[in-house]
Amino acid sequence: MSASPESPAATQTGTLVAVVGPSGVGKDSLIGAARTALADSPGIRFARRMITRPADEAGENHMPVSAGDFGQLEKAGAFAVSWDAHGLKYGVPASVLDDLEAGRIVVVNGSRSALDRFQSVFPRLVVVTVTASRDVLAARLAARGRESREEIEARLSRAVDPLPASFNTVKIDNSGSLDTAVRTLVTLLQDLQQQKA
Repeated sequence: MSASPESPAATQTGTLVAVVGPSGVGKDSLIGAARTALADSPGIRFARRMITRPADEAGENHMPVSAGDFGQLEKAGAFAVSWDAHGLKYGVPASVLDDLEAGRIVVVNGSRSALDRFQSVFPRLVVVTVTASRDVLAARLAARGRESREEIEARLSRAVDPLPASFNTVKIDNSGSLDTAVRTLVTLLQDLQQQKA
């Protein structure tokens, strides 16, 4: 949990877009390509999470931090939202609150398990659920080489419950061309920005 205030700031006029989806669905590729496509859009920001794992060139562009440092940062209120998942700690920097108060759109790689926390901190939350077919996910997970075939099968067999209706959600299927999924995300972000104008 974050050391930040529990209630959402009434001054947030921006929108936080939390991108969620199972491992292997292509969230990092999708977010990275959208960041590149929108590099000249000052009203749209892409937040880097702090994670208690080393940097990985092939993975998410996060800020690596030790577990001890993470705990100190959390106590100091350095995170707008923080959570634990898969033996790691994740934090969204509190600086996103400044962007939201300035009316910007902020995109972050989120987590389904932390969406209630996101919703309590970010009153204007849009959840982008990225999906892909089972075959595509299996191939991507196998190509990463991090898990055995049995572990991949177990991961794919986990049931995923639909998000509650209280969340404002948009679904993006990333089974096919990354370009198609990127266009969908970029259009969504531009539409959100246009609504602010």
